[in-house]
Amino acid sequence: MKQLTDDDIAKMAGTAFVPDDSATRRRVRSELQLSRRIPAPVGAAPAHVTLDLHQHTVDQAWDEIMAVATSGARRATIITGASGVLRKLFPQWVSESILSPYILSATPINNGSFDVKFKRIKNENS
Repeated sequence: MKQLTDDDIAKMAGTAFVPDDSATRRRVRSELQLSRRIPAPVGAAPAHVTLDLHQHTVDQAWDEIMAVATSGARRATIITGASGVLRKLFPQWVSESILSPYILSATPINNGSFDVKFKRIKNENS
């Protein structure tokens, strides 16, 4: 992607470029359609997430659980199903894998679901 120079910006704005001119910045931003190119900031993580792992492979389930654990969510209902490999693997993941540092507790709700409480993720900037 080409780096814009002050001359390029001045040509797009149709006036002499003054970096502190807010009208010029707004006009340039509009012409470049920056609002469409820069993603909106991510909002706060939801307090509770429901994750249904039916029809997921082991790798897909692992990826989704790790995504929820690292998202900042405080609590999740994770549905593994009453039978199958995920029902057996999930308790092992909670206690013996790299997932365990993210989890405060994982309580069975019924034969195929768990209520999981996650630790608060500390922001590196704070």
